Amino acid sequence: MLHEILFSLSGHPSPLLRSAASPGNETDNTLINSTAISPPERALLASLARLSDLHIHLQTAASHIAASHPSVICRAVAFAIDTLHLAGFRRKVVEVERTILKEDAALVGPYRIVPLTAVVAEFEGWGRRLEWLRRVVDVVDKETCTGAGVIDFLRGELLTGYGDVEELAESLVAVAEAAWVKQVAAWVLYGRVPGFGEGDFFVKRRKREDGDGEGNATEEYICEPGLLPGFVTPATAASMLFIGRSLNQIRTKSVEDYSLRGNDHLSTQLTRLAELRHPIDSAAFARTTADIRQFLSRTTLQRLLPLSKVLETLQLLRDFFLLGRGEFAMALTQQADEKIRSRWKRMENLAYEKREGLGNVTIKEGEVAAVLAKTWAAMGSMQGEHADEDEGLEVARELLRLTMAKSKASTPGTHSTEGGLTAIATTPFRNLLFSVPVVMTMQIPSPLDLFLSQADLETYTAINSYLLSLRRANIRLTDLWKITSLRRHHPAPPGPPYGSTRGGREKVHLFRQRHAARTRILRNAWATASAAIFFLGEMEGYLQTEVVAGLSDGFHRWLITGEDEQRHDDGTFKKTQTSTVSRSRYSDEILEDDIWLAGSTPSQPPSLSASEEQTHPHHDPQTLATAHRLYLRTLVHRLLLTQQSFTDELYELLVQIDHLVAVIRRLHSVWTAADLETDAGVVDAFVDLEREERDVQKEIRGVEGRVKQGIEGLVGELRRLEGLGGLQNGTEMGGLGEGVEDGEVLGMGGSGKYVTRRVGGINRLLMKLDFGSWFGREGRGGDGMDVDEEF
Repeated sequence: MLHEILFSLSGHPSPLLRSAASPGNETDNTLINSTAISPPERALLASLARLSDLHIHLQTAASHIAASHPSVICRAVAFAIDTLHLAGFRRKVVEVERTILKEDAALVGPYRIVPLTAVVAEFEGWGRRLEWLRRVVDVVDKETCTGAGVIDFLRGELLTGYGDVEELAESLVAVAEAAWVKQVAAWVLYGRVPGFGEGDFFVKRRKREDGDGEGNATEEYICEPGLLPGFVTPATAASMLFIGRSLNQIRTKSVEDYSLRGNDHLSTQLTRLAELRHPIDSAAFARTTADIRQFLSRTTLQRLLPLSKVLETLQLLRDFFLLGRGEFAMALTQQADEKIRSRWKRMENLAYEKREGLGNVTIKEGEVAAVLAKTWAAMGSMQGEHADEDEGLEVARELLRLTMAKSKASTPGTHSTEGGLTAIATTPFRNLLFSVPVVMTMQIPSPLDLFLSQADLETYTAINSYLLSLRRANIRLTDLWKITSLRRHHPAPPGPPYGSTRGGREKVHLFRQRHAARTRILRNAWATASAAIFFLGEMEGYLQTEVVAGLSDGFHRWLITGEDEQRHDDGTFKKTQTSTVSRSRYSDEILEDDIWLAGSTPSQPPSLSASEEQTHPHHDPQTLATAHRLYLRTLVHRLLLTQQSFTDELYELLVQIDHLVAVIRRLHSVWTAADLETDAGVVDAFVDLEREERDVQKEIRGVEGRVKQGIEGLVGELRRLEGLGGLQNGTEMGGLGEGVEDGEVLGMGGSGKYVTRRVGGINRLLMKLDFGSWFGREGRGGDGMDVDEEF
């Protein structure tokens, strides 16, 4: 009987022990029957039978998990349960058997009697351990169980009141974390996703469509937060993702660039990971990851992503996405308007013969790309013989794309592993350039994607559509003054000798009456257009000169010198002294005077020699990416792009301004046709010019009122935002804390860290937007408003 008990405890099922432990299963065996085993002995045998069952179940389940589970970490935990803890239980069984065979007095009594209570006492505590191990196996045995889930479960089990269970949990935590660290080591030291257990790793490969409009699919790596253990912070996860992506870049580039080869020295950092103690402390793991990232940046990434390349890219984004080069916005607007007018003219010629041809007025993808190509040609012609010297224009020609948005673009939002960006208002400014969704995008070549992400590019695209729509409306309004016949006598009165005759004087009198009547008709329209130009000009001046230029200069200065501004005790700022190289190469005073004048000159991409780069502070690419996201987030807030109520009203005003420009141009074409009919006898039998003129004049009156209401509503909305105080104080209604406070939140405060400038302030804009009594008075008819008096 004793041998059968020990044999069963060692992992072999025994029907004899099980039947002896069960009171309802007596057998005919004379050794084991209801009279031979007393109830107390039966209870003792039941506890031993429970241990045997648990041992057999754990052994079977652990072997199955170790052989078939898709997670490497789960396999490691199951293997440790079998080879460490169940093996320890089997060693205990052998030790008890050895003690009995040696007739040790600790178990064997007089007459070689072995008390059953003494045998059961030897296994005291193992029941609790095996029950806990069964809980672990039940958790791990699920196919949906992940390595991160097992680690979090085991770390939670450390908080127990039993010392023996805590020791088991610590040993399994060490095994699980060691297996996870080995996977991490393959990624952060060699840039490789583990070949086995890839589905359980937090880094995933994903195919994405490039933004070049050509449908080229590329592979990128993303982080899956659900597969990360709880002790890994989002910032640490972003660092690990960055390190692995960088090593992938290095491995790809090393095929062509021999200077990037020989990165095996990164294996020396393996000791940093091996020195981690289990359970892993979150702060210690973050420091280790940061040290590996800094080591990689000092040894390799400085050659892969030099500062001059970063400055060149940021200058490109500043010039063309943020409209630092004013001629780009002007040329693009003119080419787009020309394309729209040419399409409508062609449709008008087909209208009478083929009415269904009007359905083809929609702009197509190829025409949008052709508009951008003509824009580059127009900008080159502006510079004349020096066009080939503009390197920034050549780089932009290669990387920038103007494409139609095939689907509704996702608003840039918060990414937990990469810092994130604040959600941008969904107002469709991208619809204004061609009346269809068109966006400016850019290819992100390697290795620029180390600090410039797709979410950053989407933010630049949204800002570009917003700023370009404002600039386009201003250009279209000012182009009305180029229509000479609307604001001057046209045609000119006949000169002598015919002008001195009676017929000549009558014609002069007729021309003067016609011009005076048309001037009275358009007087309010000119006043409204002047007010809109004034509003748009002040808005652009505020957004471009104070917000965009201020933040861009601050970020650029930080890249060059490592510092931007210092705070006085009274809360104001002063600029730090930059080096001689940065002062001579980069002049900020030009932008402070006239941002459009600075943008009109051919801007050369900033470049630094190797000796100059050594004198400048070296920024870790991930630190650079984090600072860049902080810069973009502040820029989005300061441009008011997070205020849906403001952007919606602004979009409606821009639509009404387009309508005003269209009806004024339509009225001009009607007057031109009427002059041809009156003066030259050219009659269009299909058009009633007098009726159409009355309809257009009536429509002009309505559009004038809507433009005025739109300007008044926007000024009121700005006053409301100023009253909330969020934008002015840097809190953005609880959205963004700017300045030092925001830098501290992101871990970027202190010496040498990027801190955004405190720029803008709606009160500064509102002081300029003073329309006098224009909003308070009612319209007084055709000649009731004096343009010079009001504006």
